[in-house]
Amino acid sequence: MVYEDEQLVCADCGNTFLFTGSDQEYYASKDFQKPKRCPTCREQRRSGNGNSRPPREMYATTCSRCGKEAQVPFVPRLDRPVYCSECYQPAPRAAYS
Repeated sequence: MVYEDEQLVCADCGNTFLFTGSDQEYYASKDFQKPKRCPTCREQRRSGNGNSRPPREMYATTCSRCGKEAQVPFVPRLDRPVYCSECYQPAPRAAYS
């Protein structure tokens, strides 16, 4: 099948962009649909400058070891110790022989 260049309209910015025959052939080989965004908007979306996820919610707690205030990305539970970044040290990994 011979693919011809096609002009598409970006769903984000509304600009037209070229969907080349070689790109169409690649998309067809991977069973992809036509792109909805221009290369610029796709790159912005991938890099996080477009519709990225919201910032992670942090929770204030008290370090179980030193008593300083700490910020953690999870809701602390009273039955488990929580450490600040200075007191927290991951357990050393076992060496493989």
